[in-house]
Amino acid sequence: MTDAVSGIVEVGRSLFARRLTPGRTGNISVRVDDTVYLTASGASLGSLTREDICLVDLRSGDVQGPPPTKEAFLHEAIYRVRPDAGAVVHLHSTYAVAVSCLRHADPSDVLPPLTAYYTMRVGRLPLVPYHAPGDRAVAGLVRELAADNHALLLANHGPVVAGTDLASATDAVEELEETARLFFLLEARDVSLVPRPGDRVTPGDPGRR
Repeated sequence: MTDAVSGIVEVGRSLFARRLTPGRTGNISVRVDDTVYLTASGASLGSLTREDICLVDLRSGDVQGPPPTKEAFLHEAIYRVRPDAGAVVHLHSTYAVAVSCLRHADPSDVLPPLTAYYTMRVGRLPLVPYHAPGDRAVAGLVRELAADNHALLLANHGPVVAGTDLASATDAVEELEETARLFFLLEARDVSLVPRPGDRVTPGDPGRR
């Protein structure tokens, strides 16, 4: 589909230009029915062309075009447990990667809800235990966590975020990166937290970290 391919190329170039993923890191996919349009192995998001996008059939596993990114299984794992997902964006954005390198007391939710937009676009952010890039053993963990969370943080690696479409996935991963940056700017300070949906809030007593 022309729209899916052109969207991936446009978004990839934009993310790279804004230094949200360096070098030949990061990958993007869009799902249309049972076909996934995915960035190819070794492609730089900053210089994507139509020839850097392959097609993967979710039913058969057949590939058309260049070999897909070695992290294609991450995208596939998410699509299989999130029927609402129309796109997945995986980046190596600086501040999110920095958060992924920390030891966390609660790996089920590694960033505090600092802004309303973070709670709306990201929600909770579980940490996926470290596996080397391309290690398919992580796929089971990703499926398990992605069933209840559309945004994940791969330990010592980076964020992978699903959305109903490419725009929403991109908005969410950008919001995640900005919240990670705020997290370090506010480190060691007493901050007010935004209540998440379902949280019980006492009037006049905002959440604290």
